[in-house]
Amino acid sequence: MSILSVGFLLFAVGLIILYFALPKRFQWWVLLVFSLGFYALGGLRNLPFILLTSLSVWGAALYIRRNNEAQKAYLKEHKELSKEEKTAYKAERKRRRKLAMLLCLLLNLGILCAMKYVHFLLAQANALAGLFGGSVTDAVRWIVPLGISFYTFQSVGYLLDVYWGKCEAQPNYLKSLLFTSFFPQIIQGPISAYKELSGELFREHDLDYHNFSWGAQRMLWGFFKKMVVANILSPYVASVFANYSGYSGITTFIGALCYSAQIYADFSGYMDIMCGLCQILGIRLTENFERPYFSKSVAEYWRRWHMSLGVWFKNYVYYPMAMAKWNQRLGKTARQKLGRAFGDYLPATIALVATWLATGLWHGASWGYIAWGGLNGLFIIFSMWMEKPFAKWKKGLHIREDAWLWRAFQVIRTFLLVTLIKVLPEVGSLRDGLGLWKRIFTEHSLPHSLGELLPFLDSYRNLAAALFGIGLMFLVSLLQRKEPVRARMERKLPYPVRMAVFVLLFFLILYFGVPASGGLGDFMYAEF
Repeated sequence: MSILSVGFLLFAVGLIILYFALPKRFQWWVLLVFSLGFYALGGLRNLPFILLTSLSVWGAALYIRRNNEAQKAYLKEHKELSKEEKTAYKAERKRRRKLAMLLCLLLNLGILCAMKYVHFLLAQANALAGLFGGSVTDAVRWIVPLGISFYTFQSVGYLLDVYWGKCEAQPNYLKSLLFTSFFPQIIQGPISAYKELSGELFREHDLDYHNFSWGAQRMLWGFFKKMVVANILSPYVASVFANYSGYSGITTFIGALCYSAQIYADFSGYMDIMCGLCQILGIRLTENFERPYFSKSVAEYWRRWHMSLGVWFKNYVYYPMAMAKWNQRLGKTARQKLGRAFGDYLPATIALVATWLATGLWHGASWGYIAWGGLNGLFIIFSMWMEKPFAKWKKGLHIREDAWLWRAFQVIRTFLLVTLIKVLPEVGSLRDGLGLWKRIFTEHSLPHSLGELLPFLDSYRNLAAALFGIGLMFLVSLLQRKEPVRARMERKLPYPVRMAVFVLLFFLILYFGVPASGGLGDFMYAEF
């Protein structure tokens, strides 16, 4: 079901009516039925995968919980055991819990890797075999299940939290299934922690005017960003990426800038729609964006863009690897032989390399995404190693961190960096991405007219609408640094003016967004 369809609006209205019409104790049942229905409408072939993930993770988590409870009961009952016997008993119990956890991880991550990466691996094997005159049969043509990257990571995070004792296992399978399949986040996230989301899903909610009003406003804003900004820019970006070799460097660069605006409006627009719908229901969904294009470094950008994914990789990949005993021993050895600074940074560097290569692969099975992840990691690692030298240079040059000109430089520099990195895997192959870079930096001819500068342009009115939308997003980002724009509007604008703003957004969606959305696919991050 397309989120931009009338069918989805009817689906959302039906959910809201049933959610508040039925007794509150059935609210989580309503969410479960609608979530499974939403997922089934995306293709019945998807259901076995998400059911297998939810069932295996629920069973493993419950086994770990009962194993822990049995251990506590046994030790309480057998206080006569010696210290050595207790240690041996605990080690055996822990081995069983670890085995259950690892088998469940192997199953679910194995399914994810098989669905997303086997074809890529076979293609590389074919290329390698071709160097020696051979070939490898590539008969795999699997259709990746809807949302598998998101619900697998969320389920794996829950299982690891149970294993580490950070949260209690859910004994009710249907509640565990709801956590895995909750439809607002199944396609594009956010990837929520169980402790955060479960409290929202399973408690009872009242129909609240404030939540309803703010939620509807946010949904309208999300549809505006997606349909008026992202969907108008989409054919422009596609034209530049497909024909970059025939465009001037400045035109190609404009296409790259359009892509940055498009993907932000697309992804954050989806989040606004789903967070708004959840707010109407009284559910607080994890936020995924915090004005990312105002970041002063690549590391800060990734703390503000797709925040839930960054938190997931930090908690379940970066920290476990950085704090692993072998990595800490390596850092200690490096401090002794190569200096304190080198030894201090080495474990973090190794963990960052692994984290960013994994992040690249999570986004897509291609060399372009691997290079994309590697470049993001490279800039973050370089900044970490150069932090102290940079501080000395800034002090020597009398650069103040709070100076607005310096902050503006940092923001613009970071935006240009992430824009260039962002387009690398999106043009086609890695070679095409590098070709687009080459075109930007080596083709310096200046167009003689607006038509030559923007040869992909189909309508000046559409361009004006998209630019208006980009300007409005920029203004909203500036204003909401201190408080939500909706709160500021309520406080400073009279009701008729607020209504006029919402009517204007609705009109722009109907006049520009609906025609621009015809024939386009759904949201971009649904592909991940």
